[in-house]
Parts: sequence; structure tokens; C-alpha cells
Amino acid sequence: MAVPAKGPAEAESPCSTSSGPQGSADTVHPVDEKLHVSRLVPAALQHIAAMYAGVVTPPLIIGQAVHLDTAGRTRLIAASLLIAGLATLLQTLGVKGFAGNRLPFVNAASSAGIAPMLAIAETNASGDQLPAIYGAVMIAGVFCLAIGPFFGRLLRFFPPLVTGVVITLIGVTLMPVPVGWAQGGDATAADYGDMRFLALAGFTLVVILLIQRFGRGFVKQVALLFGLLIGTLAAIPFGMADFSALGSAPIAALPTPFAFGAPQFQPAAIVSLCLVMLVLMTESSAGMLAIGEICDRETSGRTITRGLRTDGIATFIGPVFGGFPTSAFAQNVGVVSLTKVRSRYVVAVAGGALLILGIFPMLGAVVSLVPMPVLGGAGIVLFGSIAVSGIRTLSEAGLDDSSNIILVAVSLGAGIIPLAAPTFYADFPAWAQTVLGSGISAGALVAVTLNLFFHHLGTRSSAGAAAALKST
Repeated sequence: MAVPAKGPAEAESPCSTSSGPQGSADTVHPVDEKLHVSRLVPAALQHIAAMYAGVVTPPLIIGQAVHLDTAGRTRLIAASLLIAGLATLLQTLGVKGFAGNRLPFVNAASSAGIAPMLAIAETNASGDQLPAIYGAVMIAGVFCLAIGPFFGRLLRFFPPLVTGVVITLIGVTLMPVPVGWAQGGDATAADYGDMRFLALAGFTLVVILLIQRFGRGFVKQVALLFGLLIGTLAAIPFGMADFSALGSAPIAALPTPFAFGAPQFQPAAIVSLCLVMLVLMTESSAGMLAIGEICDRETSGRTITRGLRTDGIATFIGPVFGGFPTSAFAQNVGVVSLTKVRSRYVVAVAGGALLILGIFPMLGAVVSLVPMPVLGGAGIVLFGSIAVSGIRTLSEAGLDDSSNIILVAVSLGAGIIPLAAPTFYADFPAWAQTVLGSGISAGALVAVTLNLFFHHLGTRSSAGAAAALKST
């Protein structure tokens, strides 16, 4: 996590694009700078390239899990793009004094909610799966709106020890998904696990690794997208790419409200998604602190509150059209740091582009045409990267303390149980299966509880608690 942003009296950040003296009356802060189109468009394209795979991942996984046809998955992808565009525009442009942190900050559907939503789908009959998921997501959005103004006081319960465990578990518990894709995607098919599927997945993975090793600049940043494209082209001669959906997808259409049924509100599902929402709010708060430091603009408590309010609004409204829990995209914070372009209008243009992509389902259909083995090869990189982000966070969490080591060990163990022994909770009540059957929810619950036990119940000195929170 980042430290608080520098004050205005400190030296100017090395990534400044301002030509005038810092703080002078006639100087526009780089965050508010309106760039010429020759710089604006390429910078916006880099943000789209960095986030696109992450935006379409949740609808692809959930759509596959609930057995939607190509048209249904296309609708989910379009909705995810639309909500990401709206949320990013609200975040960057803002409604003064109410919502939006007015920073170069991207909001979109988070992969953190995938595993709990899969657990909800598994405990519901066909036809009730998406309504149960969407009901829980909507309440999670209301939960975010309710506690957002007070969340700063809760951050101490979510130090890097807790968030690092959760982020690591997101990557680890989702790894069976790309493995299944690499084998063909349909476990009931006669050719599931066929060597030609594995070969295509391996080819895609090798392409991504080669681009990452030998690519430069923009090409290297979009290695994942190039891997998906090249893998799909390689699948065509072998008849492994189906383009029939392009003929049935409408060119332009707005998502239909509640197209998958009216939301259902199940207590266990709601608890599971609210736990995830707490983690997402922690990530968003950390991201806002980080982007404030990168851009040399103070990130106040009010700024974080407005940013979290945007998360809550997008998470609440998203399910109406087919969206999922919304949060910050850390990879785009990295893009700002890498490119040194700090203008929020660049990210606003990227958000507008995502909004337009969401209105054209034909473009979503193109994404859904990527063969499952190709997605499998790319997914190994994507979800593995998430796990690495968690490990990096844990490395900053004071693991030289034996209590912290125990906390992380037990939390990771609790989170891996559903992965190592899927039937472990089979005899538990349905509500417990929903909460504990998701490695992310189970790990987060244990991590928060142990953090309270070790660092907040008077059994440790104040210095111990400070060590656990030092990165926050």
C-alpha cells in the first residue's frame, strides 16, 4: 500500500508534466491538464489495453459457470464494459462534493468477487444462479455506500496482512478456472482434455511469454491481448474457433434491465459478497493513496469517501444491467506511474471508449469467440499475476513477526481448503457452504478475526499493532 500523498510544499514529483512553477496561480496541475489529442488518444489506448482483459474476465468466467450460451455471455461482457465506462467517467470527472475522486483512476468489475459468486452459483438451481448473485451484489453496493464515509476508521482492521492474504487467495483459488479452459472448457464433453486443446493453450502461453521477454513499450504492456489474438488466429486452421455468433449479435444495443431475472436476496450470499466488498474498498482506498502520491496531489479523507461512493453506486446499479462488484484497477495505477501522464481526462476518454464498446454487443461477441484453450493459456498468466500481487503485499506486512506468520499461514490454509477438498463443507448448512465454500471469503474471515485477536484485543503491545499496519 502507498503512504499518504506529499504535501504541496514538497518537491515536485518527477512524473510532472507541468512546465510552470509548482503551486503558481497560473499553473494547471498535471491531473487537470487537458492534453492535445495527439497525446490524449495514445495514452487513453494504453489504459484500455491494460484493463480490457480484466474487465471481460468476470463475465466470461461467470457466464461459463452458469452455462450461458454465446449470446448470454456476449450480453454479460457488454454490460461489464458499459458499467466500467460509466464508473470510470464518474470517478474521473466527478459530481462535485458527492462522488468521484477526480483523479486518473479506473473503476471496473473486480476479479475478487469471482470465487464467491461461483460458490453462490453452485448452491443454486439453474435459473436462480444469476438472480442470487445479482441480489447479493446489489446489497454489497448499498453496504459500500453506507460505510464508505466511515471506512477510514476501519482500515486498521485491513492491514497488508489481511489484504495480502485475500489477494493471494484470489489468484490461487481462481487457478482451476484457466486449467479447465485449457482442457476445452466443457468437462462433460467427450474430447475434454484433448491434447490439441492443451497444445493451443501452451502455444498461447508461450506467445505471451515471448512478447513479454522481447517486446518493447506498448507492445510489451499488451502482451496478454496479443497472446489472445495470435492464439485465436492459430486456432482457425484447426477448426477450433467458432464465428457463428457474429451473425446473431446485434451491432448496437443497450443492455436490458434484469435480463437474467429479478434479483434474489439470500442472506448467506449477501454476507459473502459484503466481506468481499470490504476487501475491495480497502484496495480502492490504497489505490487512491497511491495515485495521489504518483500525481503529487493530496488524497484527503473526503477524496477517498467520494471515490468509495463511486464504487458503491456502480456496484449497486451494475446488476440491473448485468454487471458485477466494481472496484479500482491497480494495473492502471501502474500505467500512470509508467507513462508519467497524470491527466484525469486521459482516463476519462478511456472510460468513454469502454462505454461505447458496451453499447456495441458485436464487439463483445468478438471477445466471446476466443477459444477456451486460448483463454486458458492467458488465464494462467492473469490469475498468476493476481497471486503475485498478493505475495508482494505480504512481503511488506512484517512477516518477521511470528504472530503475523501464524496469521498468514492459518488464513491461507482456510482459504485453500475449498480448493484442496471441494466436498469438505458438504455436510454444513447451505449458508455456511456459501460463505466458507469460497476460499476468498473463508480466508478473509479468518484473516480479519486473527488480526483482531493478535493486534486489537490487548494481547499485543501497541508496537505490534503498528508493525502490522506499517505499510498502510
